[in-house]
Amino acid sequence: MALQAQNPFTPQNRVNFQSNLAPQNRVTFQDNLAPQNAGLAPQTAGLVPQQNASLVPQGTAPVPQKAFAPQSAFAPQSALAPQSAYAPQTLAPQSALVHPNKPPGTVLGRGGDNYRTASAPTQLGRDRRQYSAPSDDNTLSNQILITDRSHDRPYDVPPLSVKQVLQTIEAILVRANKPVDIHGTVVPGVLVPATAQVDSLEHERAIHASLSSLHDNLDVPTSILNEISCEIQCKSLSGVDANKTTMDILERVQHYDWDEKVVLALASFAIKDGEFWLVAQLFTSNPLAKAIGQLKQMQEILERSGTSLKAKFEVYNNLVNAVLKVTQIIVHLQDIYHDPHLATEIKATTPTNHIPSAVYWAIRSIVILASQLLGITGSDPEYVTEAWELTSLAHKLESIYKHLEDNLNRLHELTRKFRDDEAFAAIERILELPHIDNTQPLRVLFYKDDQPALFDGYNKKRVDIDVLRRKVVILMISDLDIVQENEYLIAHQMYSEKRQFPTRAESQYEIVWVPIVDNWTEAKQLQFEELRNGMEWYSVYHPSFVSPIVVKYIKDKRKWNFVKKPLLVVMDPQGKIVHTNAVHMMCVFGSAAYPFTSNRERLLWEEETWRIELLADAIDQTLLNWISERKYICLYGGEDINWIRNFTRSAKDVALEAGIQLELLYLGKSKQKERVARDIIRVIKEEKLSHTIDWNLIWFFWVRLESMWQSKGQLMSELSKANFTDRNIKNDIIMQGIVSLLSFGSSDRGWALIGLPSSEMAKANGDHMSKSLNDFKIWKPKHDEVGFTPALNEYLTGVYKSAPHHCTNLILPATGVMPETVSCSECGRLMERYAMFRCCTD
Repeated sequence: MALQAQNPFTPQNRVNFQSNLAPQNRVTFQDNLAPQNAGLAPQTAGLVPQQNASLVPQGTAPVPQKAFAPQSAFAPQSALAPQSAYAPQTLAPQSALVHPNKPPGTVLGRGGDNYRTASAPTQLGRDRRQYSAPSDDNTLSNQILITDRSHDRPYDVPPLSVKQVLQTIEAILVRANKPVDIHGTVVPGVLVPATAQVDSLEHERAIHASLSSLHDNLDVPTSILNEISCEIQCKSLSGVDANKTTMDILERVQHYDWDEKVVLALASFAIKDGEFWLVAQLFTSNPLAKAIGQLKQMQEILERSGTSLKAKFEVYNNLVNAVLKVTQIIVHLQDIYHDPHLATEIKATTPTNHIPSAVYWAIRSIVILASQLLGITGSDPEYVTEAWELTSLAHKLESIYKHLEDNLNRLHELTRKFRDDEAFAAIERILELPHIDNTQPLRVLFYKDDQPALFDGYNKKRVDIDVLRRKVVILMISDLDIVQENEYLIAHQMYSEKRQFPTRAESQYEIVWVPIVDNWTEAKQLQFEELRNGMEWYSVYHPSFVSPIVVKYIKDKRKWNFVKKPLLVVMDPQGKIVHTNAVHMMCVFGSAAYPFTSNRERLLWEEETWRIELLADAIDQTLLNWISERKYICLYGGEDINWIRNFTRSAKDVALEAGIQLELLYLGKSKQKERVARDIIRVIKEEKLSHTIDWNLIWFFWVRLESMWQSKGQLMSELSKANFTDRNIKNDIIMQGIVSLLSFGSSDRGWALIGLPSSEMAKANGDHMSKSLNDFKIWKPKHDEVGFTPALNEYLTGVYKSAPHHCTNLILPATGVMPETVSCSECGRLMERYAMFRCCTD
């Protein structure tokens, strides 16, 4: 049954577990402490693991043991002796267990009480304990639920301050269970705090800290505590079994919720336990305590605390600790279930039907503990419950605790996920909708205790987010290995231009570096500070200012999809994200891309055509001069110096014969090694084969070409209703040209592109272009008719068709847009697709 998020302190809103514990669908704790055949034969109070012939009256035949009922997951078998005192047994009525060293008629009772046989009528009920436990787990669970009336809570039953009462109980039990003997030394075998092995001074400090945090005024139902105490003491002395007493206590607290029930029972026990150990601790120093201790025979108890009672103290305190742990986790679970802010669907996913059984076993253990304490303080030590019985019960509680802890951890995990999802949705709303300004979205991204979140790299000082108010903000998201990345170099080039022309409209933006770092270390801290101090733009003051949920948003595939490659995410002055990665449009169009929105990118491509200006823009001033002079321009590349010599000579001869002004510029190939490129450039310069540019500009040409592919391809992919394929590319002249050049640049062969500014261009691999130029005399008439470039393109078409074979490669970056299929730029057939992994440090 799903819990409702309601006020836990009103009677009508208390949780009712009854319907959740139907036999067919509930988690149960097996009643290992109750006989299976209750009511069929009277039971004795102090069962031992095996029948001892010396303890059975003469003439009594051995009684066969009844088989165990199937064990639940919460009843550990290993902790029980072969014939567990908590297992069901069938004994003849006269088989009361008699202590060998006691007078006839003395029966051993659980909890250390001495019970007389029926021959002593003045000891009413002490002849033997009458077990009335149910015959199976289903019956026990139903009986537990019948006692609960918390859903019909009267208004005169005020809510219990469970946490405050439990805090007081903890202070009592931790303090109480470190008694001293009459010589002032610590009694061996008693319960100590969880840190266990800390020295005495640290322990005392912890105790004083817990006591100082207690509330001065604590409203507790003292009458209920007295009733519970009376139930336990009177019925233990009367020989009533633990199950019956537990059920009676549950009836007493029937109008309280389950966490309140167990806390009240534990509080009643803690008072008695604390009173005893308070006298024990003050026995040697306080006259009043000494007088009370004499009446309680405290000196004898303390003297035996390190000898015959040592083992009993150990198991006693272990069971106290187990009860306290189970109580704490029940309170924690109930507190979460009663949280009105907890989503109903989360409550529905975590079962609550195990809590009533856990409460039952905790209270039953309290009854046993109270009986044990009575046995220690009111009788000879020989009559306290056997140590192994308490150990078995402690094991059972530990098993219950682990199950509850699993549920609690699952609940915490679900709650965390739910809250993370809510926070994720909130970030989504804030970042994807416009605001008055960008302050709120930026504070969502970078926030930590109202501290200044940014570092001004130019002025080298810490600043607040307000410096970015109503500005276009570019969020450069990366890890710490960023300096050699293309994105960093592009951003650096753009920002340098901004600094050079600060008053231009295109310069009204700021860059903020947002490092995403996993597994933060001191070495990474030093690396981060070095990088941050070397940047001129803003950066996050520390990666911890970016919360984990923001990092999750940044990495989400549906959002910004940050993996490894840096991103340049753009936020407009109103705080809305207008581009999730503007690096490619910035690389292609430079400052003309301002304000770096997706709409601006689309408009720029709509205005663009496949022309030499698109390829040559901002590469070199010489190129711009040739364009303004309307010269034919030939861009070529490759790494075969012999082909370069032959091609440049043929191109110059054809230009002379055709009567055109032709300028040649060497642009290498994609992913070319710097050493190889510089050697070729040196030879070209020495032999005056053509114009050259610096290797850095060659690198930028190919990076920019890849950015064209990414930028243009992303727009085409978004506009395409189906998958992005070669069909989209065939219908777009610009994409055809980009794919062709990227194919040429991916090959070891040479390549060339020839054309006039703002006119048609001819392109081909090195072999086809060289053959076409060498055959100029064949297509010269066509040149005279339609012009140089159209005639060259027509002839190249025939060369493609007559070529016996070819092998064309196209290497694309794995990040960004990736088409399903691509056609060969030379023959038009669909290319085969391979995955390539590359590492190159040159």
